[in-house]
Amino acid sequence: MEDTSTRSESESPPEEPADSASDGSGGPDAEAETDGSRPAGSGGASEDETDIEALRERVESEYDFDDFGPSDMAKMSAEEWDAAFDPDTWITGERLLDRVDAELKSRIATRDVFGVLERVREDGEERILVYSDEGYAIIRPTGEVRGEGTVLRDIEPVVALAAMDSYEVPEPPEDWSLPHPDSVPEGSGEFGNLVIQVVAAIQVLAGVALLVASAVADLGTIVAPAMGIVFLLVGGFLFAMVANARLSDRFRSEEYRDRLRALREAKERPEFVPVEDGVVTDEAPTKSDRDRDE
Repeated sequence: MEDTSTRSESESPPEEPADSASDGSGGPDAEAETDGSRPAGSGGASEDETDIEALRERVESEYDFDDFGPSDMAKMSAEEWDAAFDPDTWITGERLLDRVDAELKSRIATRDVFGVLERVREDGEERILVYSDEGYAIIRPTGEVRGEGTVLRDIEPVVALAAMDSYEVPEPPEDWSLPHPDSVPEGSGEFGNLVIQVVAAIQVLAGVALLVASAVADLGTIVAPAMGIVFLLVGGFLFAMVANARLSDRFRSEEYRDRLRALREAKERPEFVPVEDGVVTDEAPTKSDRDRDE
């Protein structure tokens, strides 16, 4: 019996400290939480970053940022905008204004934007002002754009592109300003109109030849006269299309020249532009306000 009791005492496991599990300092889990090697909520943060990256990849595949315009901005949701244009990677400040300035000058030179560009000041800081006879836009170093009219809609995507570091701003030409009204041609695409006229003339000649041949030779079939009439109709349609294109080009050119003359002949900026002596003033009345007052 003595051997048995002695063996039982020697084989019994050692007792663990009573406070090892209750004081919160023992065990691998407690140590991990103490030293911060496995912080709480790390899984949720990584999942959020993964979702943002996936959304950013989808936005980049759906939108062409080399040809980004107001219609694309209208389609984008707030989440897509935040994912595509990460605020931490935006270009701001004086560098943004310089990039916007160069991009706008290039677009004014190519007639993608119709407006007069100036550098103005507001609260001691520089701004970019673009205005036309139908609206204006003021760009701040933060990338904020305010204004009204078609100019505002044209400027907003330009600022978004210039704020992206991956976008290369083109070098504007030396003579980037709006052209003189007298230098604007009356129409464009004259070579295309000439080609269509040649095709139309061939159609008319073919139609006349078939009708004359049917009348002189008495072919005894209605196919030749029918084809002759078809050729004449096609030729007449092509001539009418060329005439309509020329009239449309002439109308658009005349309208463009009238807008240029209005800007050049104006002794001061339009009254709706809130700038006086190169300084931004209080917000000017909007077009709807002016229409209501009238």
